[in-house]
Amino acid sequence: MSWQFDNERPIYTQLLEKIRILIISGQYAPGSRLPSVRELASEAAVNPNTMQRALAELEQSGLIYSQRTSGRYVTEDKIMISSIRESIAQEKIHSFYEEMKHLGYSREEVMNLLNKDKGGSST
Repeated sequence: MSWQFDNERPIYTQLLEKIRILIISGQYAPGSRLPSVRELASEAAVNPNTMQRALAELEQSGLIYSQRTSGRYVTEDKIMISSIRESIAQEKIHSFYEEMKHLGYSREEVMNLLNKDKGGSST
């Protein structure tokens, strides 16, 4: 997995977002064990304390949980995961529409462009 960071935003926030995406996309399945803090920090090339902070916040939100002696796990609450997934999708759609509005497109024109691409691009 690729851990690329934007210098304009705090690493901690980006770690939080990346792990959340890995969970909602199914790369970390419900109930699966997460790699250790040190493994994740090493993989992302970040300080373990920074990774610990991001994981603690995910734990506080209920998306992951700790089992005292065996590590952290992804919640098995598929409704929560689905809800977070939909919320993030809605944020991205809103952001996309705002960007298109700045380019001078109306909502209808954006929909027409999207429908035109129904064949799908291979990106």
